[in-house]
Amino acid sequence: MKKRLALLVSVIALTVCLAVPAPAADKGQVIVYNWSEYIPQDVLDAFTRETGIKVVYSTFESNEAMYAKVKLLRGKSYDVVVPSGYFVDMMRRDKLIRELDHSKLPNLKNLDKKLMDQEYDPGNKYSVPYMWGAVGLAYNTKYVPKGTLTRWNHLLRPEYKGKIILTDDLRDAFGIALRARGHSINSRDAGEIGEAYEFLAQLKNSVRVFDVTAIKQALISEEVWMGPIWNGDYLVALEENDKLAYVFPEEGAVLWTDSFTIPSGAENVENAYVFINYMLRPDVAARCVEEYKYSTPNLPALDLLPEDLRKNPILVPGPAELRNAEFITSVGDSLAEYEKYWEKLKTLQ
Repeated sequence: MKKRLALLVSVIALTVCLAVPAPAADKGQVIVYNWSEYIPQDVLDAFTRETGIKVVYSTFESNEAMYAKVKLLRGKSYDVVVPSGYFVDMMRRDKLIRELDHSKLPNLKNLDKKLMDQEYDPGNKYSVPYMWGAVGLAYNTKYVPKGTLTRWNHLLRPEYKGKIILTDDLRDAFGIALRARGHSINSRDAGEIGEAYEFLAQLKNSVRVFDVTAIKQALISEEVWMGPIWNGDYLVALEENDKLAYVFPEEGAVLWTDSFTIPSGAENVENAYVFINYMLRPDVAARCVEEYKYSTPNLPALDLLPEDLRKNPILVPGPAELRNAEFITSVGDSLAEYEKYWEKLKTLQ
């Protein structure tokens, strides 16, 4: 009897061992520096279980903060960094990121070619698109009748004074102002940049607060009635406040792409490739979209999304939504002109 019982216990133990995959062997780490609320924790945990590579993860709230830190460290201390498009251009020119070996990224085949080979990185030699999206205009229909707010210029209406939150991102804010004045969001013309400043200076009288991280919460809590917001943040906010509406302004939305890069001083380069290629898997990309509601360049991932997301024109905008829209690209030396006016705007009383 004892032998039969011992045999039964052994069989059960063996069955359990076969049913539960053994954890992958420890294969070092990958140090990732990314925007906050951008990769679900369960995605990072699954990566470690599958590969044995530990993810050391830290976040930033703006491209400027990220760039300053990576430049201070001279491209060291991180293995994967996720800048927006025009910062990819700056970082490659400053030799802060390295050329990529595409042969180590077979999942590149999943990406939409329309979002590849952009001006900021021809041939995607230095970057791989992760997410993209738009800065559109959200407003509360409890206070603003639906359909009456359709243009960036409508923000200047006197009845909205003190009810607006404005992004604290230089290029997003000037992009809005430039489109409102009928110019390219990537203008290098000093006169046009000056016109955009005048728009923002006039708008500042109506702005309750400048912020980039609290826009979503300010709209949910109804601290403000309206403001420019990333499309993913709007869709998350809508889950908390169903009175919110969103519009791609007629003058044109501001478009952006965030991309994976490998810093020039990365110590765990091979692990960085494994991580990026993992993030380009359709199932992983779809999981990230479901969590944070940003647009994905991963075409097979779109097919894995629930129908309500896959057919949502805010998450997957088409030609009608993107009319007059532009992607932010580098403005070269003209950035100094933008920065001059940005500082002037911030100190304007």
